[in-house]
Amino acid sequence: MIQNPLEFFAKAARSSPQAAAANVEFAAGHKNMLQLIELRWIAVIGQITTIAAAILIFRIELPLVHMLQVLACLIAFNVASHLRWHERRPVSNGEMFMALLVDVASLTVLLYLSGGITNPFAFLYLLQVILSAVLLEVLWTWVIVLITTFCLAGLAMYAQPLALPFDHARGISSLYIQGLLVCFALDAALLVMFISRISDTLRDKAAQLALLRQQAVEEEHIVRMGLLASGAAHELGTPLATVSVILGDWKRMPQFRNDPGLLEDLNEMQTQLQRCKSIVSGILLSAGEARGESAVRTTVRSFLDGLVATWRASRPVAGFQYNNQVLEDVPVASDSALKQTIDNLLDNALEASPEWVGLDVRKEDGVLHVVVTDRGPGFPAAMLAQIGKPYQSTKADPGHGLGLFLAVNVARKLGGAVTAANRPEGGAQVSLSLPLSSIAIEEERKEASIDRQP
Repeated sequence: MIQNPLEFFAKAARSSPQAAAANVEFAAGHKNMLQLIELRWIAVIGQITTIAAAILIFRIELPLVHMLQVLACLIAFNVASHLRWHERRPVSNGEMFMALLVDVASLTVLLYLSGGITNPFAFLYLLQVILSAVLLEVLWTWVIVLITTFCLAGLAMYAQPLALPFDHARGISSLYIQGLLVCFALDAALLVMFISRISDTLRDKAAQLALLRQQAVEEEHIVRMGLLASGAAHELGTPLATVSVILGDWKRMPQFRNDPGLLEDLNEMQTQLQRCKSIVSGILLSAGEARGESAVRTTVRSFLDGLVATWRASRPVAGFQYNNQVLEDVPVASDSALKQTIDNLLDNALEASPEWVGLDVRKEDGVLHVVVTDRGPGFPAAMLAQIGKPYQSTKADPGHGLGLFLAVNVARKLGGAVTAANRPEGGAQVSLSLPLSSIAIEEERKEASIDRQP
């Protein structure tokens, strides 16, 4: 069953920021891993190009077969990495460390086969250290620093130097100096490319976390308003009951019973008092009180038809166009939070356009679309950019704008969304999209899940 709205938002306000922040971390880690795979492809192409140039242009003797075997292993590892991380998977710090360790190992073997520390491309170790500092936690970064240091020391002790003339005095004409320049340019280009992308990822992550913090504040605001409304409803219950008793006594008094005008006024007062009681009961119902279970079993069409009938009976709407295009009726749980959400959208449209309000409902691909239209002045451009923010309203009175704010947050918590736009022919249009699975009865969801199993 759908839990009551106040408990629902209270639990969501506590749990959703942590879960959403974890999702942001997961997305950033996955994106970093994909960028590391792309960088490895660039490194493989660069290594093949460098080996070919050394052999064909500079006539340097290298163990080509063994070096190609190392590159083949690195290509196979990158293909396997791409297949594993092509789909969205969580990337742990240890997995990122192992990926960088493979790069360090392949570079070490290639350097061992091509002159060891006398090879100018030995400075590519700095690229691995900088990448580890960006991608890994501090402890793992220091481990990479120690490993690369030991690799350099091992190459200095065991690798055979390249058979190149010691001609550093020739400056830029020296083959070793040229190799250093190429190595520096390669290091710099790869770092600029990779660090720029990492910076973009970090900025996106910061923006998403800021949005999540804002949503958490809004959800806490909803909980506070729910508690305030529930407390006010409790306080209003006693005086309303007292007034109801007094009116009943007055109707039985001869001076009122014998005066048609006064009796009509009393009947009108009782009608309005009954409406006040219904509003108070609705507030308590939305807070999860005065009911055993939070929702009532119904269907989509029955829920919407009943909602519209109740709304029209209690609002002075001159023209109302209701178009229910839900052909396939689906069993759902009728929750007061969703009912209040649609009521708020209709009330806002009625205030902007007392002469006419439209409501269109349809179902597409398991999503319920509720569209409320009016013929009012529409939304200002500044407000359209702030739809769903509290206290954003076209009315000057303070405290307005909460209806649309609540509608946006209720829809978001149920997996849906609320959008607003101005109609070309004039007026405004507010659309609520809601997955039917979010209001489906628990037994129906279980049956549907069993039916989908092979």
